[in-house]
Amino acid sequence: MIQGMTGFGSAAFSFGEVKGEVEIKSQNHRYLDLVYYLPTGFGAFENKIRQLVSKQILRGRVTVVIKIKEKPSQEVVINKSVIQKYLKQANSLKKEFGFDDSLRLADVIRLPGVVESHESLVEADKLWPTVEKALQRALQSLITMRNREGKSLSSDFIGILKNMVIQVKRVQERLRAVVKEKEKILSGDELFSFKKGCDVSEEMTRLTHYVEEFRLLLKTKEDVGKKLDFVAQEMQRETNTIGSKLQDKDVASAVVALKSKIEKLREQAQNIE
Repeated sequence: MIQGMTGFGSAAFSFGEVKGEVEIKSQNHRYLDLVYYLPTGFGAFENKIRQLVSKQILRGRVTVVIKIKEKPSQEVVINKSVIQKYLKQANSLKKEFGFDDSLRLADVIRLPGVVESHESLVEADKLWPTVEKALQRALQSLITMRNREGKSLSSDFIGILKNMVIQVKRVQERLRAVVKEKEKILSGDELFSFKKGCDVSEEMTRLTHYVEEFRLLLKTKEDVGKKLDFVAQEMQRETNTIGSKLQDKDVASAVVALKSKIEKLREQAQNIE
């Protein structure tokens, strides 16, 4: 079954005091294009993420976001040696200049260098196994959504192809009718020349073959987006030739309908992996 290229998945992870979330989304793209939004210090994850994603996704712009929502609180350190120096200097000034007041705790805490805070860093290497499991869960959720899109698109494709078969039969029936009409008024070389000029049997055969080829591709598990687009292009080429060879109002109407359906096939093929 074909797979679409649009999807989203997320999964939470927890490792000690660290809590976070992995989000992964994909959109249409001609090739596999990975975009990362990672916390500081997590750059080494990029290659590992690419290896995981590329095993299951072949086409699409894939955005991977890792968020750290909770981590160990900052460590606060009181530098007592600095306080001692401040107090020593304060006492010296008090004796020398006769100051009566003394330093309060609130004053000391505000002095430069007395209080130091150290941010608790999250060690990326230790966290990776946990993040990897979350990424795999998010990736599976995304693929499930892409599969649902593929199923929906496949149903749409089948409807379009059925309509195309109807239009092909219209052209075939009209061709037989036109030839019979011309047989009543033309003969000899003129009739032969007309039949030769409007002979679209090869084009009709190829167009019918491409319709069947499109159906077969919809059943495969391989990446077929580019193949579907190629087949649709060939359908378009054959349809244009039919329209140019067989100048008839009813045929022209059927050709316009075929072109419209083929254009829809090409548009939707852009959404297939």
